[in-house]
Amino acid sequence: MAKPKIPKNKQKKIAKERIVTLFDQAQKQHKENQSLANRYVFLARKLAMKLRLSIPLIQKRQYCKHCYTYLVPSKNVRIRISRGKVVTLCLSCKKFQRIPYKKQQKEKRKKRITQKINQRNK
Repeated sequence: MAKPKIPKNKQKKIAKERIVTLFDQAQKQHKENQSLANRYVFLARKLAMKLRLSIPLIQKRQYCKHCYTYLVPSKNVRIRISRGKVVTLCLSCKKFQRIPYKKQQKEKRKKRITQKINQRNK
């Protein structure tokens, strides 16, 4: 007898939870066994691709887009800030990715301007 099929939305919900737990496990395992942490990242990506899910942004920035290794700051990734971008350099494959952060800069600028206006009015 065939197994009853699970609805797609339930499958996706389970998969999202599993992706988060796989990244948590990768975080716990990276000290002892880096290859196991990389395997967890591989499984999470494979699961997301199978169900056509997007990996959450927090987890998406925890692995290299080129070699799919789990990234740990100061261990296998170098993080720098330059010209409105966060630049992460993977030390295992020597590739880097740039992530803009202009929104945060604009919010900071607006906050400073409103503070200056409030000070002048007082």
